[in-house]
Amino acid sequence: MSALKGLRIVELAHERCALVGKLLADMGADVVLVEPVEGAAMRRYEPFVDDKPDPERSLHWWHYNTSKRGIALDWKSPEGRDALLKLIESADILVEAEDPGALAAASLGDDQLTGALSRLIHVSITPFGPDGPRHDEHTSDLTIMASGGVAIVCGYDDHELPPVRPTGGHGFAMGEHYAVMSVMTALIAREFDDGGQRIDVSLNAAANITTELASYTWLVAQQDVSRQTGRHAGTVLSMPSQHRCIDGRYVNTGVPPRTAKQYRAMLDWFRGLGFDKDFPETVFLEMGTQHPILELSKIGIDDEITAIFSAAREALAFACSRMTAYDFFQSAQKAGLPVGVIYSPDEAFEDEHFKARGMQVEVAQPQLGKDVRYVGAPYAFEKTPWSISRVAPSLGEHTDEVLSEIGINAESLRKRGAAA
Repeated sequence: MSALKGLRIVELAHERCALVGKLLADMGADVVLVEPVEGAAMRRYEPFVDDKPDPERSLHWWHYNTSKRGIALDWKSPEGRDALLKLIESADILVEAEDPGALAAASLGDDQLTGALSRLIHVSITPFGPDGPRHDEHTSDLTIMASGGVAIVCGYDDHELPPVRPTGGHGFAMGEHYAVMSVMTALIAREFDDGGQRIDVSLNAAANITTELASYTWLVAQQDVSRQTGRHAGTVLSMPSQHRCIDGRYVNTGVPPRTAKQYRAMLDWFRGLGFDKDFPETVFLEMGTQHPILELSKIGIDDEITAIFSAAREALAFACSRMTAYDFFQSAQKAGLPVGVIYSPDEAFEDEHFKARGMQVEVAQPQLGKDVRYVGAPYAFEKTPWSISRVAPSLGEHTDEVLSEIGINAESLRKRGAAA
């Protein structure tokens, strides 16, 4: 049985909330995606299959709208507004990312929704909160990454180079994940008090609290952090963690040992590779096995602690210089050391670990008449498995079906131009 089976969610199509609906739909909720009659803007986002622009062949659309049913409705018209309200009345959750005030302007404000529908969980995703600056025409994934402070902490030791923007829609995705967590929390609360909730997620705020130590270092200590290559931004420069292996590829050496048990594991791995005889600081690795917990606060203060910690980082770099990237990754992981090989997205997708975790899912794609490999579950639940139940809907694919469920004749709305 799916985790969210039995829940109905109405999603007003928008790129800022599409991931919310996808995550909930793939966990079994009946997500009804409401598009304008001309189709959602996301349908026209590239890339397209075979590079042929077609609103029914957008890979962006396919990815973000799996497992949803789709209807086309002009909810800003009087007839469409009444149909949408009736649909929301049948739902547990409303998810939308409309401009602040847009729903109220269509007579679908809080008085008609959470104020009147006691069990409705209404989630809005806005760039800067409902009372913040609008600037919607200038809001993009990039501007959220910048205004939220994420971009400034992503980049390289060389600050002559500009900050780096993480790709893949991170700016929107951070806020959307907070929206999903809010929905799940509100559902649990509803089990106890039988009441709905009005939730607003600010993309800017979500990004700002996802800067690891950056925001809090400023708020608490009034100190700025600086971006560093492949490691956490910090107030002081830390030792490099990315190294090039003998095959020219890079690895990230992760977090060095911090306990005696971890130092023993590292020393055994290092000796097993035969590197200990040629590495001058092996003695410090041995000393690390005598410290139950390495007091990291003493790095730079206590010479012995500093030498032990530095030796672990240098030992990892030493191993990199004598191994291929994948061999380093595999052997260190087997020894319990948290290191990683630096993959391109397609390489990560083809890794045996991700395949074993079910990251590749074959889904029948009717537009192509064949199966297509999709990205699979972001998490694995034993009792409530995740699955893609259907591909993204074509425009208006389920209009008749969904509206008939709430007693509305779709054809009459089409004649008025309020549905497609």
